[in-house]
Order: sequence, then C-alpha cells, then structure tokens
Amino acid sequence: MEEGKLTLNAPVSRFLPAFSKTTVAAKTDSGVTALPAKRPITIRDLLTHTAGISYGTDPIVASMYEAKGLGPAAGYGWYTADKDEPVCDTMERLASVPFVAQPGESYVYGYNTDILGCVAERASGMPLDRLIESRITGPLRLKDTHFFLSADQRARLAAVYGNGPDGTIARAPDGARGQGHYVDGPRKNFSGGAGLLSTAHDYARFLEMIRRGGALDGARILAPRTIALMTTNQIPNLYPPSGLGFGLGFETVERYGASGLASVGSFGWGGAYGTTYKVDPEARLVLVMMIQLLPNTTDIGQTFPNLVYQALLEPVKRAGS
Repeated sequence: MEEGKLTLNAPVSRFLPAFSKTTVAAKTDSGVTALPAKRPITIRDLLTHTAGISYGTDPIVASMYEAKGLGPAAGYGWYTADKDEPVCDTMERLASVPFVAQPGESYVYGYNTDILGCVAERASGMPLDRLIESRITGPLRLKDTHFFLSADQRARLAAVYGNGPDGTIARAPDGARGQGHYVDGPRKNFSGGAGLLSTAHDYARFLEMIRRGGALDGARILAPRTIALMTTNQIPNLYPPSGLGFGLGFETVERYGASGLASVGSFGWGGAYGTTYKVDPEARLVLVMMIQLLPNTTDIGQTFPNLVYQALLEPVKRAGS
C-alpha cells in the first residue's frame, strides 16, 4: 500500500482472478445452496476478517472444503505446510467453494491472511518467503525466522504437545495435527496465516518495531501512520467481544479490563500452537510467550500476561485523567 501497488479497498480479484465471483453457503429445506456474494471481497475485508471466509470446518461447508484438500482435510483447517504446491494455487482453489457469510457483514476468522499472502506475492512479484526476508526479517536481523528449517536445524525445532481429555499433556503425533512438516516436507507452500517458525527473541524485535512506530535500530519497515491504521479498531460494530476491537491484523483493547490488565490502546493476537503476544504502548511493553501446545485447554494465555503486568507499578492512565 505504501508503494502504491494496492489500496485497502481494492478487490482481491485484481490479484486472484478466481475471487471475481465468490459464493456464500445458505441452508435450504433440501440441503445447502451457494448464493452469489453481494459484492466483491476487498483487501480490507481480509485484513479485518470480515470477508465471510472461515477455515472450512463449519458443518454447513466442511464436506465441500474437505473435497478440495481444505477445512477438515487440512489439520484443524488452517494447515498448508504439507501441500506440494504454491500458496496461490491453494487459495485459487479456495475461491471455488462457498464461504459462510457475506462480505462485510460479520467477523469470521479463517483463511483471510493466507489469501493476503498470495496477494503480497502477486503485488510484489516474488515468493512470500523472499518478500518477508527482503522487507522484514533481513532489515530487522531476525536470523531465526523462516517458513521451513534445514535438516541441520532440526534439533532446534520445539516439539509440539497436546492436552488430553483428562487434562494431561503428551507429545502430539506426527503430521498436520501435531509435529508438522517444517523440516521434512514439500517446502513449497508459504502460508500467510499460519506458517512462520521463529524464536521469542526474533518476534519480540518485530513487535518492538511495531511499538516504535515502524522502525527499529535504523531500519524503517512501515510508516507511523500505517502502524496507527493497523492498530486502530476498524470494525467497531462487527467484532463481538465486549470492550475489544479489531484493526488490520491485530485485536485492540478499547476498554480497560476487557483483556486482563492490558492498557487501553494495547493490541495483539495469538497463535494456533498457544503463542500469545501483546504490545502495550502506554506501559512501553512488548509481551511474548511461545509454547507448542495443540490443542491447548490451559489458561496460561491469560495467566502469563497477568504475571507480567502485576510487576508494573506505574498508575494506569484513565480517560480524562
């Protein structure tokens, strides 16, 4: 966007022609039918998860997604690291199945960011791994952030664990619902939504760049106004949790107490394997916790931030103070 290669309101079909005529699933007396989308899906819709696109595990569409190698056929729905094809091929195929809501009418978390990965490839003219390396991880010196690891890095990859039905924790199985294909695999599908491997150190540097308005240690990644746009609630009437909002890729805190002890103006998100992070500009804080627990039924995602925040002794700024 900053280079003028796209705008937030541009239709996704400009970069992925298969999205020129999308459909939405609707229940009928005889089953499910696919209705035409009321309008084209935009890049803004994808960034705010308001395109109506889920991960395809919803009962109304699950069988159709599974037939295309998506949804139930892709781990928990979001997994593409085992696919022997570029991410744009996967996303073009996604456009052939119906989505679960009309564009712009509701918040639906799903393949949106994976589609954006393909948009970034098409707009930049380079694969997503090379784009991220040249524009982000290289300038910020994030040497441990990659989509896939070489064989000699295998020992550094943390094992994935999972919660059992009785609350115990055990090593997860191999495959899409467990250890993944991050060392041995096709190494072709660069997922924009659930693909990178990293360390807490690297990711904290990335978030510190965001906290400082788009630059760190002399490397300017984004303009301050772009950062402000990304971290401002863009869908106040569509994001359901009370006191929270959603910007362009970040959940935002609109009311103190809506997200534990986080200040108003904080923003962050979490990862499928249990990772959680938050940037709190008022507290001058970047918080990163990385674990490998899938599925994760613990409360560590709430407990860890509380343990950090309780150590801060400065008064919380309140509206009007």
